[in-house]
Amino acid sequence: MSHAAIDNLFLATYNVFVEKGQLDLLRAHRHSDKPKSGALPGVKYSTKGDAAENELFNLVAGTTWLWARPGMRSHPVDVLVVDEAGQLALADAIASANAARNLVMLGDPLQLSQVSQAEHPGGSGASVLEHILGDHATLPDTEGVFLSETRRMHPDVCRFISKQIYEGRLTSHPSCAQQSTKFGTGLRWLRAHHQERSTESEEESTIVIAEIQRMIGTPWVNQRGETLALGADDFMVVAPYNDQVRLLQRNFDRTPGLSDVQVGTVDKFQGREAPVVFFTMTTSSGEDMPRGPEFLFSRNRLNVAVSRARCLAFLVCTEELLNSRARTIEEMRLIGTLSAFVEYATTSSDEVPAR
Repeated sequence: MSHAAIDNLFLATYNVFVEKGQLDLLRAHRHSDKPKSGALPGVKYSTKGDAAENELFNLVAGTTWLWARPGMRSHPVDVLVVDEAGQLALADAIASANAARNLVMLGDPLQLSQVSQAEHPGGSGASVLEHILGDHATLPDTEGVFLSETRRMHPDVCRFISKQIYEGRLTSHPSCAQQSTKFGTGLRWLRAHHQERSTESEEESTIVIAEIQRMIGTPWVNQRGETLALGADDFMVVAPYNDQVRLLQRNFDRTPGLSDVQVGTVDKFQGREAPVVFFTMTTSSGEDMPRGPEFLFSRNRLNVAVSRARCLAFLVCTEELLNSRARTIEEMRLIGTLSAFVEYATTSSDEVPAR
């Protein structure tokens, strides 16, 4: 759905051909202008709608607007790969299938859902993967393939995500267990103290900066067993609100050595990763939530934020926020997932006690 995501996948595919010494077999077309990072050698770039309506290419990349073109129906690809199908509307998937003999949908409906700005009654707002899942939380074997192994999260992080989100079906690749930091692995809760904070919290920014300063420059081990020093860009700070993101970015820019710390909302970081992740929840209490518990306590958003971490995931919030009053069964479920994080962090953290 985004040109940046397509170029990322396109570059990775291109590199495979280079590594195998088979670049002469690749006849590629990218439906866009040449990227600012530079054009790939031998790849044709064009924004003309009919440029891919032929049999000249064996790899074609573009957004749904390309695949929905009527002219593509006469020149279908053998296999169309849909990335982030958990965010793709059913109507868009059907329109894209116009240009393909076979459709492979990759995605995770338990991460961020598709963006919508209207009411969609009768389930019409569900993504194509949500339509396939139905009432199931994870994909049944009769409906497709559930990719049950992560190559990112250390087992200490993965166990929480697997139990709370993926019905216990998710495991870590053996290489992930090699990952470690001087401060251990797994989940940590950093208790904040503030009142009447809604969409920005200077107190939580201060906590995050102090923790990063304590950790930066210390050794960590990656999934290949290599020992490296934690740099500023090895930290990712996730916040629910743009106000908090802007506050954090200003404070990082003012702090020597921290201007390269990655900071953004959950939406920005889907698909990204870092050795150490901080999720600063910002809001002081249930009464201070600007958008209600469905947003701030979203299981999908917590899933995305925590699962960015290779080694350590920190949750920064007040105890008052954890004790927010639930008004519905669904709100109780949302708050329960967040409380489960803190309970897991408190009971499983030996090297760095929750505080």
